[in-house]
Amino acid sequence: MDKKVTDIVAYLTWVGLIIAFVAGDKEASKFHLNQSLVIWLAGIVCGVIAVIPILGWIVSFVGWIFLVVCWFIGFIGAIQGTEKPIPLIGGIQLLK
Repeated sequence: MDKKVTDIVAYLTWVGLIIAFVAGDKEASKFHLNQSLVIWLAGIVCGVIAVIPILGWIVSFVGWIFLVVCWFIGFIGAIQGTEKPIPLIGGIQLLK
């Protein structure tokens, strides 16, 4: 896969992220692979927080809305071919 396809596939699902990482252009798409990974891991954290009654539900709900907005920002950036970090959690570098 070329860079643009790899960038877009990375945002589709967690399976798409794995496919993009394994079969895609890892070096050229490292930015969007990292952004997608951070969004998915933050979603897992929101899911764990949702176990806590009332306060956890509220925090998790707000977190999910924030992550959906971040996902759209990242996905649109991948379609346009830009490398603009997502708000708040975009500076986290998991892939070097």
